[in-house]
Amino acid sequence: MNTNQVNIKKAITRGETSLGIEFGSTRIKVILIDKRFETIASGSYEWENHLENGFWTYNLVDIITGLQTAYSEMKQEVEWNYGITIRTIGSIGFSGMMHGYMAFDKTGELLVPFRTWRNTTTSVAAKELTDLFQFNIPERWSIAHLYQAILNEEKHLSRIDFMTTLAGFIHWLLTGEKVIGIGDASGMFPIDESTKDYNESMIKQFDEKISHKNFPWKLKDILPKVYNGGEQAGKLTEIGAKILDRSQNLQPGIPLCPPEGDAGTGMVATNSVRKRTGNVSVGTSVFSMIVLEKEISKVYPEIDLVMTPNGSPVAMVHANNCSSDLNAWLGLFREFSEAMGQEVESNQLFEVMLNKALEADPDGGGLLSYGYLSGENITGLAKGRPLFVRFPESNFNLANFMRTHLFTAFGALKIGMDILTRKENVAIDGVLAHGGLFKTPVVGQKIVAAAMNVPVSVMETAGEGGAWGMALLASYMLNRDINESLEDFLDEKVFKGVEGKGIYPDGIDVEGFEEFIKRYKKGLVIEEVAVANLI
Repeated sequence: MNTNQVNIKKAITRGETSLGIEFGSTRIKVILIDKRFETIASGSYEWENHLENGFWTYNLVDIITGLQTAYSEMKQEVEWNYGITIRTIGSIGFSGMMHGYMAFDKTGELLVPFRTWRNTTTSVAAKELTDLFQFNIPERWSIAHLYQAILNEEKHLSRIDFMTTLAGFIHWLLTGEKVIGIGDASGMFPIDESTKDYNESMIKQFDEKISHKNFPWKLKDILPKVYNGGEQAGKLTEIGAKILDRSQNLQPGIPLCPPEGDAGTGMVATNSVRKRTGNVSVGTSVFSMIVLEKEISKVYPEIDLVMTPNGSPVAMVHANNCSSDLNAWLGLFREFSEAMGQEVESNQLFEVMLNKALEADPDGGGLLSYGYLSGENITGLAKGRPLFVRFPESNFNLANFMRTHLFTAFGALKIGMDILTRKENVAIDGVLAHGGLFKTPVVGQKIVAAAMNVPVSVMETAGEGGAWGMALLASYMLNRDINESLEDFLDEKVFKGVEGKGIYPDGIDVEGFEEFIKRYKKGLVIEEVAVANLI
């Protein structure tokens, strides 16, 4: 055993480690890091949302099973590599898909199945609340789900005792604390930057608006308490330890940092929490997070105003759809390969097919695609209807097909980003990208750089950003100096000397994307007709 392995073994034994657990849309990921922020071991659990009674959801059994399976896999990796059974950990943090709706009664019973960010069933509520607050309330936000339930006169409302996000629920389950990190909280209800808490005037406006319903609760009473990054937000209870570790080796009393949303962990994992920096996170959905120097001038339905995990204002552009349709097409190509008697590994399939896009016409050869597996709030479509269109004069080949599907993955995102950069003149020095798409070098970066027209960098952690970012937040709580800001902690301790691999926008790619987006916007009218005919 070499010196590094000996040091890691000591760190595990002494509990000088931090654990990040993130509930993503397709995978639950667990990462254990040491004090040098390097990954010691990891575990994961694949899962998928499903449509139940008109709502995209995950059931509680899968949530708990996934948590336990991913943790167990990480624990076994430690045992195999270091011969140690984990009994304590220095700090733990939970992260999850932001937004959505989880409402519980006084006994802790989930009153309706978890409604995820993917649902586009709250358009009426979101518009009414946006008009009321003069602040953009997206359809995904928890308050929009609550108010839509009120408009629909759902029966469970009088029984609500607590509502939270997925990360907030897991944290509550394992600590007994009804709390939430400020970044995740900003996807539930607007945050006041000066108080670093829910906006009190908007809370009062909401309570007044629903007062005639005579519910036995006020909004502030059922929301989780807001915590900032670096604060301790509870300890692992005896019951929580048994839930997390089925083997019951893990001891209670481990401190937990505030639970955060996946947007915040992505910012941390890419060192994008300072002003004029930003990141783009790519997966089932895609979103950009740009830390603002100043307030934007007006309300835009395409722009969410949220917070970093340490309470700085962020302009967020969130598109519900990104990689799902692209993955489905690649699955079809895999089937073709297997039908021809040739097995192909996933990494090879993605690398070969994505790289074809580099051989394409700059605008994708006149092809058009919408990868809307679910509804898309930015373009105003309520239901998912994936669509691929070509015209008689289109240059239909494999390279253009792949480039078009990469372009469309970022089409809705570009519409929102153009508002920030062209209408609001928001300055962006560069963005860092993370997500599985960037495991294939160059291609994804070039496409995103063309879409956003800013330099795009990818770090070595790009493929596993969220869970690692959550582990960093847990480590920040445990290891930060007095009064050390999150920005300084990341700059001076985590990312010092780390260089991202940057790609600047290529003028030809930018022009090609602009041509594509003209078709994309024009075709939305056509698609509305097509969708209407398909319903």
